[in-house]
Formats: sequence, structure tokens, C-alpha cells
Amino acid sequence: MTIFRIFPALACAALLSACAGPAATPGSKLASMDSILSEADAAAKAGRPDQAYAMLRTAAASNPADKTPLLRIAQMRFDDKNYGEAIVSGLQALERDPNDMLAYSLVAVSGLRVSSKALGDLSQKNGFTGSVRTEAQDLAALLRNTLKEPIVVPTGPRAAPARPATPATPASTVKPASTASTVKPPCTNPFCGLN
Repeated sequence: MTIFRIFPALACAALLSACAGPAATPGSKLASMDSILSEADAAAKAGRPDQAYAMLRTAAASNPADKTPLLRIAQMRFDDKNYGEAIVSGLQALERDPNDMLAYSLVAVSGLRVSSKALGDLSQKNGFTGSVRTEAQDLAALLRNTLKEPIVVPTGPRAAPARPATPATPASTVKPASTASTVKPPCTNPFCGLN
């Protein structure tokens, strides 16, 4: 009868002692995250970005509250001009910290670069009509308002978009140019046609 009382007590004691291993301190987690980040940076600098991404993904999975590995992935993807994956990683970082301005910036600028490339490709293929044109005009207006700039100017040279012919104006409404300095140069901005 005493064996039946002692055996459950010993089993409970064994279970509790197995669970009482060395506890991870916040400092050790921070140190391990710092070491993972430095190892990932070293791998990226050594020309092994896939290894760096794998290390950062593992760190993100093992530390679900830490946004740092996801931000590092987003920044690396952005630097590699892989804007789609930069957006995905940035949004994942924002799920962990909705107030992170770097993540918002990476997502916003990556999205603008993807949109700008798509609009440029679309305008080159002469498929820039209808609701797509209206949405692009709305986007350009939003950009102008957000940046507080009258014109959104891209970096780098681009060919001027073809402008539709305007109907002839009656001679009575034509205003003569007073000086040559008032003549505006032709627009080379891909968004000029959106005005």
C-alpha cells in the first residue's frame, strides 16, 4: 500500500525536476539575437545572402515578438531591389510592432517603386487608358499631396510620353509670350501626361 502512495509522489518529483532546467534570461536571448544578426551580416558580406536569409528567418521564427530579423530581411531585400519580398518582410515586422517607422518606410518606398515600374511598363505598351489611367492620376495626386511637391520627379532620364494633339485655339484667346524665359521646357517626367 505504501508503494502505491510513494510511486505517484516520485513520478511527480521526477517530472518537476525535469522541467526545472536552466532558465533563459532576457540577456542571453538578446546576446544570441545579436550574434545571429552579426553572423547573418557576415554571411551577406561574404556573398552568401541565402545563408543570411535562412539565419534571419530562423531567428524570426524562434523569437516571435522580435521584429529585428524581419526588418533586416526587409532592408536586405530592398537593397537587392527585390521590392516584393521587402514589402512582405516589412509587413511582417509591422505585425510585431505596428509603430515601427522604418518598416512603414520600407513598405511604402518598395510599393512606390513597384508601382512606378509597372506604370512605366504599361505606358510603353500603350495600355495606359481607362480606369488604370484614372487610378494612376489619383496616385500621382496623392504623391504630390504627401510629398508636398507640385511635381513628382523620377530619378534618371526617361523619354517624354506622347501627348495627344490639342484642338486649335482661336486667335483671340492666344496670349503672346512676353519673353523667352516664360517658355517651359518639354516635360520628360512619365507622370506629365497625368496632369
